[in-house]
Amino acid sequence: MMTRRERLMATLRGEPVDRPAVNFYEVGGFAVDPSDPDEFNVYNDPSWRPLLELAEQQSDLIRMRSPVKSRSHEPADAGGPRGEFFRTEKFQADGCRFKRVTLKIAGRTMTSLTRRCPDLDTIWTLEHLLKSTDDLKAYLELPDEVFAEQIDVACLIEEDQKLADRGIVMVDTEDPLCAAAYLFSMEDFTIIALTEQKLFHRLLEKLSRHIYARTQTTAEAFAGHLWRIYGPEYATEPYLPPHLFEEYVVRYTGPMVEMIQKHGGFARIHCHGRIRAVLDYIVRMKPAAIDPIEPPPQGDVELSYVRQRYGKDLVLFGNIEFADIENTEPAEFEKLVEKTLKDAAAGQGKGFVLMPSSAPISRKITPRVLANYETMLRLAANFTS
Repeated sequence: MMTRRERLMATLRGEPVDRPAVNFYEVGGFAVDPSDPDEFNVYNDPSWRPLLELAEQQSDLIRMRSPVKSRSHEPADAGGPRGEFFRTEKFQADGCRFKRVTLKIAGRTMTSLTRRCPDLDTIWTLEHLLKSTDDLKAYLELPDEVFAEQIDVACLIEEDQKLADRGIVMVDTEDPLCAAAYLFSMEDFTIIALTEQKLFHRLLEKLSRHIYARTQTTAEAFAGHLWRIYGPEYATEPYLPPHLFEEYVVRYTGPMVEMIQKHGGFARIHCHGRIRAVLDYIVRMKPAAIDPIEPPPQGDVELSYVRQRYGKDLVLFGNIEFADIENTEPAEFEKLVEKTLKDAAAGQGKGFVLMPSSAPISRKITPRVLANYETMLRLAANFTS
């Protein structure tokens, strides 16, 4: 029997494995501390412990870690190039935590506001920083030094050593499109990306500089590892037409893929939603893998379609919707997992990792959710193609 690390690495290389790998994505991937008594830490609820233990003890672990040193990318209140332009205010109201960022540049004042509530592990953006083309033009006047960040590859190496044979570390990074789109509401982003393409390219070029520097440094110092690049979904339908995927993703994310794989790494393109029209563009970048390949109605393509047409080019991660883990009765969920495993094994191609599209964010883990995660492990362990 293979170790969990051996199984995952063989899958990435397209080599035979003893059974399909099973990864719980953010469960066992994100760094969480169930012993932290903070009221905003949903993972300290006792209902989480069996699921976290299941991930640690039985799943093929993929730790998701950023090479950016903690808080080095956040605006400073004073000192340094960030403090000249940004001010950050954190406060608590109505039982929630808020963060307001104020940017002053080129005679304009812009603000963003986020909220975090105690029973959900997610951050809601109530107000986005950029709200018009004039805001964008002012933002482009920020000096590149404002975006400088400290890279900490040592933490990746340390995590990899801690894992030993239980799994692998995956470098987690946004692409330039994600960094750009996050500055706007979805409505403003789509309008500007469609109607102000030259201006939007200027933003992508500006944001790509520090992302490329991060990628190059990390790819060299932490060679041979898996990466997840998130953000390409912003250029999929129904948000943008497919030809802009080439403009905004292939052009700016492609160089990241090349840097990673030049040093023996494996670039995994993370792209939710409707990917059928952009799969050819994704393959053109020559990544090693793709996730999460969502089935209809969340996505627009079946796993069997991707396996048949692109399985020789891509390692596939997915194709289990978290909504099904949360809402489907165990007997029916078992059928979904069986179909996914069979579709992934059909025909010739590279490897497959059974994985959900996301993970729980609420404080309580229900018996149904736990049972469905257990089903994924059981069926994969007993699967024969």
